Amino acid sequence: MTDQAILLVEDNPDDEALTLRALKKNQIMNEVVVAHDGIEALDYLFCRGPHADRNPDEMPQVILLDLKLPKVDGFEVLRQIREHPRTRLLPVVILTTSNEEGDRVTGYGLGANSYVRKPVEFGEFIQAVKQLGLYWLLLNQSAPLPRSA
Repeated sequence: MTDQAILLVEDNPDDEALTLRALKKNQIMNEVVVAHDGIEALDYLFCRGPHADRNPDEMPQVILLDLKLPKVDGFEVLRQIREHPRTRLLPVVILTTSNEEGDRVTGYGLGANSYVRKPVEFGEFIQAVKQLGLYWLLLNQSAPLPRSA
């Protein structure tokens, strides 16, 4: 069985490149699927639109979710993930620049598994991604997901 993908939901091209570089630098070789807005993320997860042919039984191992997204924000993406029986148990890590207490409260209230503030310094960001990878991809035992009918 191959490693499951990481779904990175990030609209900022610089933050996307930084995250991909940090994953590579930490030898995290899982496929990374990038969604650039909330609609794209939901289409991928629910096999709609351009992802209609995707196998619904192949879910990402973890979702790295930015909050400030165009079209549909990260909170609404998280809300829809948690409302649907096929995706409600997927690990979701909010990875954002926001340090607002209200955002953390809302994120956890909607069912985020973790809230990580993006470090500004690249070396710190590399370490943060390494820790995320070690925990969510190696140590964590994810709940089994329901199979599609």
